[in-house]
Amino acid sequence: MLAFLRSRLAAFRYAFEGWWHVIRTQRNAWIHAVISLVVLGLSFFLHLSVHDWAVIMIAIALVWIAEFLNTALEAVVDLASPQQHELAKIGKDVGAAAVLIAAATSIIIGLLILGPPLWVWISPWVK
Repeated sequence: MLAFLRSRLAAFRYAFEGWWHVIRTQRNAWIHAVISLVVLGLSFFLHLSVHDWAVIMIAIALVWIAEFLNTALEAVVDLASPQQHELAKIGKDVGAAAVLIAAATSIIIGLLILGPPLWVWISPWVK
């Protein structure tokens, strides 16, 4: 049982090392972090429903998961193909496209969920 717990703790440590690597080395991760915090702050401020919170959290997670997988893909491609190769480029470009799709989808979700209550809040000052 003790060996099992140690192996689980090690797995968490490795996961957090990967998380820290992404934060430390990927410029776009900082953009994701800032936007995530702004969206979470707005969601709290606007008193979203539990359902809306769930959708916002899924959208944020979608972007982070895509960014983490893209970073992992880039590392593996760099290891497997240290020289430039057309297939390596395709792999990296497709990974980047996945992050772009996730980010664009999250923006749309954010606008659909946060837009209406935010508009209600700012509309008295707009008129």
